Amino acid sequence: MKKIVHYINQFFAGKGGEDQADFAPQVFDGVLGPGMGIQGAIGKDTGEIVKTIVCGDNYFNENEEDALAFVKKVLDEVKPDLFIAGPGFNAGRYGMACGSTSKLADSLGIPAITGLYEENPGYDVFKATMYTIATKNSAVGMREAVPAMGKLAKKILTGEVIGTPKEEGLLERGIRQNYFETERGAKRAVEMLVKKIKGEPFVTEYPMPIFDRVPPFAAIKDMSKTTVALVTSGGVVPKGNPDHIEASNASHYGEYSIAGVQTLTGDKYETAHGGYDPTYCNTNPNRVLPVDVLRDMEKEGKIGKLFETFYTTVGNGTAVKSAKKFAAEIAQKLVNGGVQAVILTST
Repeated sequence: MKKIVHYINQFFAGKGGEDQADFAPQVFDGVLGPGMGIQGAIGKDTGEIVKTIVCGDNYFNENEEDALAFVKKVLDEVKPDLFIAGPGFNAGRYGMACGSTSKLADSLGIPAITGLYEENPGYDVFKATMYTIATKNSAVGMREAVPAMGKLAKKILTGEVIGTPKEEGLLERGIRQNYFETERGAKRAVEMLVKKIKGEPFVTEYPMPIFDRVPPFAAIKDMSKTTVALVTSGGVVPKGNPDHIEASNASHYGEYSIAGVQTLTGDKYETAHGGYDPTYCNTNPNRVLPVDVLRDMEKEGKIGKLFETFYTTVGNGTAVKSAKKFAAEIAQKLVNGGVQAVILTST
């Protein structure tokens, strides 16, 4: 029987939510959380999850060296045939932990599987060192992710050939492999060209990467005459979150007046952002949206003036497509308002 080690965060292990994000790594016998579904898809006759490592998202990202040392100790003792992490969907900190632990397993000669949304930074950073099942951007995709991860795990454990990313439901690893096609390249190229000319759908064999290239704007020569605006993805909102901006995967942004406001206070402002400890922001919202400092600079003549409206949303799990839409709308409003400079803050 093949042995498997599974890594999950504190939430999916049932150890608590954000209040337990500092949960120090522990190892448990057998399966926990999504491991039960993955184990069911694999079947005990093929392999068994013998250990589950649980670690809080904050703890891992703030103590990565110690967390990885803990994971390595478990892997060295168990000597598993497969390492599984997640699924982490579009949770950034969790995704980075899944990727980092998978890279460690890969370096030890242990194949690694995880499940992430394509925009998760953990996939982008660590994709070459692990198989990544493509998931939805939140845990609503658990029903699809778990059996897909189990199916892939079974293939790896039994030595089956892993197909193309499209066949296996994987995100691409950026690794090329030679294979024999039934038709020669010239014929395939002509067929694609004809389809393109006719406006028919076709799939390229070599998709080109698309990069955003934003040329830097010219430096501002005189800040003392400049109107400066504040925009944040840190989720600072008036108390009670009047526009109900989501804690994750935001579908909209808010715009609020700070006319006459010299500093943000905890009794009038808070953060709607999930995925990080809100205590410090809620105690002093200026830590995320520095109205107090900008007002001081305004009085001292270091800037012309602070724009009387700030714009806010949540970056946690928010899709790039949504973020671009927000940015285009906010930028137009700032231009219309005569703003010459923007300070963009996050968490």
